[in-house]
Amino acid sequence: MFFGAAGAAATADAGRVAAADAGTTQAGTGPAGTVNAGAAQAGKAPSGVSGRKFVIGTDTTFAPFEFRDGGGELTGIDMDIIREVAKGQGFEVEIKSLGFNAALQALSSNQVDGVIAGMSITEPRKQIYDFSEPYFESGVQMAVAKGNAEIKGYEDLRGKTVTAKTGSEGETFASSIAAQYGFTVKALDQSAIMYELVKSGNAVAVFDDYPVLAYGISQNNGLKSVSEKEKGGSYGFAVNKNQNPELLAAFNAGLAEMKANGKYQAVLDKYLKDPAQAVESTFWDLLSNSFPALMKGLGNTVLVTAISFAVAMLVGLFMGFMKISTNVVLRGIATTFVNVFRGTPLLVWAFFFYFGIPQLTGQPIDIWVAGVLTLSLNSAAYITEIVRGAIQSVDPGQLEASRSLGLGYSKSMEKVVVPQAFKIMTPSLINQLIIMLKDSSLLLAIGFSELLYQGQQIYAGNFRITETLLIVAVMYFVVIMLLTKLANAVDKRFNK
Repeated sequence: MFFGAAGAAATADAGRVAAADAGTTQAGTGPAGTVNAGAAQAGKAPSGVSGRKFVIGTDTTFAPFEFRDGGGELTGIDMDIIREVAKGQGFEVEIKSLGFNAALQALSSNQVDGVIAGMSITEPRKQIYDFSEPYFESGVQMAVAKGNAEIKGYEDLRGKTVTAKTGSEGETFASSIAAQYGFTVKALDQSAIMYELVKSGNAVAVFDDYPVLAYGISQNNGLKSVSEKEKGGSYGFAVNKNQNPELLAAFNAGLAEMKANGKYQAVLDKYLKDPAQAVESTFWDLLSNSFPALMKGLGNTVLVTAISFAVAMLVGLFMGFMKISTNVVLRGIATTFVNVFRGTPLLVWAFFFYFGIPQLTGQPIDIWVAGVLTLSLNSAAYITEIVRGAIQSVDPGQLEASRSLGLGYSKSMEKVVVPQAFKIMTPSLINQLIIMLKDSSLLLAIGFSELLYQGQQIYAGNFRITETLLIVAVMYFVVIMLLTKLANAVDKRFNK
């Protein structure tokens, strides 16, 4: 039975708890080498956490450990464990679904207090983070497309490409045997994308944690496992080195309590024991189930685009006038601004604003603020050039004529030049607005819950990537078409 290894580990853990209850009381030893006296005593909450709220980072697409159900709610083994621990130990948790790498960056920048994301406890990671007692013993398996009869073992991989999840036990194991069996490893960030890579033939096999593979197969992801489970690592809850020891102790105490009262085993059984094949559903079932979550993402996309465009217009107009100033210092400032934000990728600024600034200042930054700064400053650089080009496109004779009639420079610009320039720049501004709306999808990298992010959350659980992305694409298309028609109507209304 698939659950055998996990069940054995859980039984052994339960046995240790029973032994402790029987009189062989052990003090829990923390990852930093400190002894958390009584941390393993079920039901006893360590001091310092009761009534507090902690922000916990997690992955986005690692079913069955974390994924979103049909209603868009985050669920899975990790989520059930951390919520039950919080409930039992008297503290609250706010979950941030960021993606594995982004969650670790958020932890390093103190944007979150801890990370639970199917994270293997390794020696290099223990140099950076403090880990809880292991809450799951994993392992690695290889899977291929369901119709693939060629790949039956590692020896059939020679000269071929396989895929594994970045930073996972699967990638570590695959890389360790790649030279021996002569294959290439291509690492990706999402399990669902890895499976699509295999089904499309761009990779012949995937190495992944066995519970993740088994859950995906049970959900009809189109794969089949072809190898025995290799020995894997232990999953742990992580906090920054020498920070939040009381949270770590509370997690250990809560985990021990769950194992003692059977709730831990119930969580594993819920997701792993004898998984039944998913019931086939139609495209319309997928649409109706995912529509509420996608509409929430669409609302966030439109809102962040509207706010960012308003800010970008203000900054762009200001910088555009500086760009045509006769003052060399003002021109230099505007030129530097344009070169910096046009010459660097938007995604770099998203990571800098959300993860970099907190590390530099020691103060966390709201994800909405980071998103607006990223989109608005990037677009402002382009709007600056649009404004400059439009103003310089107005016939210089217009300014000279108004000055000859006695109007000052500022009045001439306000009454004569700028109105004509605005008509010239309007089509380009509309185009920039459309680009900004599409660029907002890049904010999913920092965990901003826009439309594409919600789509990822949905196909992470049901593995119906093509159909989900088709729905997302249609929603983007409809919104962009409506926005374009509205902008054109406004343009005709005010620029007759």
